[in-house]
Amino acid sequence: MASPAVLMRVVASAYSVAEKAATIVRNVMAAGDLGIVEKTGANDLQTKADRLVQMSICASLARKFPKVTIIGEEELPTEEVTEELIEDGHCEEILKETCPAQYTGIKEEELVIWVDPLDGTKEYTEGLLDHVTVLIGIAYGGKAIAGVINQPYYNYEAGAGAVLGRTIWGVLGIGAFGFQLTEAPAGKHIVVTTRSHSSTLVNDCIGALNPDSVIRVGGAGNKIIQLIEGKASAYVFASPGCKKWDTCAPEAILHAVGGKITDIHGNSFQYHKEVKHMNSAGVLAALRNYDYYASRIPNSVKQALVP
Repeated sequence: MASPAVLMRVVASAYSVAEKAATIVRNVMAAGDLGIVEKTGANDLQTKADRLVQMSICASLARKFPKVTIIGEEELPTEEVTEELIEDGHCEEILKETCPAQYTGIKEEELVIWVDPLDGTKEYTEGLLDHVTVLIGIAYGGKAIAGVINQPYYNYEAGAGAVLGRTIWGVLGIGAFGFQLTEAPAGKHIVVTTRSHSSTLVNDCIGALNPDSVIRVGGAGNKIIQLIEGKASAYVFASPGCKKWDTCAPEAILHAVGGKITDIHGNSFQYHKEVKHMNSAGVLAALRNYDYYASRIPNSVKQALVP
């Protein structure tokens, strides 16, 4: 039998690497010293978990796939990574899937991996643990084509003995797995948006959608999960704060199940290795009825957000 395509091997490894990352995230929290550093301010934090997880993910994937470009959120000193941070396993189930024909010829050096070691850091430091995700997005030709989202604390309110955490993965042309795809209630407009980066523009944009309700949560990964599990019908963020490592993995998973994510103007995100990291024109996403929400974004909001 032919060995699995590079893409499927990368996704299978990323799955195991994300599970290892989740263990690190939980261990840092359990040890009690988060080692919090402010990056640009009180809403832009980095913890010991962000640092260790990024080292673990990047070093583990770089060892297996040395020609892949890996871009991580945290700027870290290049230090020797200890063996205990390396994960060399992979998910057998993913390797059994047939790689979509358009991706079978991909070479290792054509892939770009975008890593957010701990999405929702502020929430992590505040104990809002279900907001936290580990994001590994895989791009080819500038497009997000595969992704892994791990929720280290999924099920954490279920009490002692509950199995903590879950890993969601998806590939365009195969689908997305590890969760129950659910559509938001028909006829309801439930908007999920930022919890800690609100502004007049963010709120004006949400108001224009005339939502039945608004959910404010941390983390881009978490917001996309709200969409694919039917808890929200649109994710709207009319502000420049989001970065490529926040959207790459969630985009791949949302697109794999027929949803859509763009900037506020309706432009697709680009994930080439040379691309600027900031999604400066905000985010608009929906599992269904994307056009309904896109048509209601006010021109004043569009003018304020330059791609």
